[in-house]
Formats: sequence, C-alpha cells, structure tokens
Amino acid sequence: MYLTTEKKAEIFAKHGKSATDTGSAEGQVALFTFRINHLSQHLKANRHDFNTERSLVKLVGKRKSLLDYLKKKDITRYRAIIAELGLRK
Repeated sequence: MYLTTEKKAEIFAKHGKSATDTGSAEGQVALFTFRINHLSQHLKANRHDFNTERSLVKLVGKRKSLLDYLKKKDITRYRAIIAELGLRK
C-alpha cells in the first residue's frame, strides 16, 4: 500500500502539531494533498478508472473545504500551509 502508518505519522509530524495530532487542519490538508498526488499519478496511467477519478474529485472537494475553513479562521496558517505544500490559490 502506498500510504503506510509510518508515512501518515511522518506527514502529520511535519505539517501538524505532532505526529499523533491527526485532527489539525494543516495535517489533514497535507494528507489529502499526498493522496491527491498519488491518485493523479495513477490516473495518468489508467485513464478509464472512473472510480478512482470520482474519489479524486471528492478528495479535492474535501481539501478545498478545509482550506476555506482555515482561510476564514486564521489567514496566516492558511498562507503558511499553501506555501509549504506548493498549492495554488
């Protein structure tokens, strides 16, 4: 599997408050971004995998809503996570 528990803990440690803090908005956005990048690479090779395409669209929507929440709640944290992950907004 592409997303092991060690990889998840590493993502949350780097972008969240700690490795066990899985509820922070920054950590969730980072995890969604990792999953979105993986699914995008998969879809480049498998164009007709429509179930994966649907899950990718759902993940992008979840990430967008989390980023909107973060933007409304604390603009400095929003700008930091955007710059850190290289997202365009």
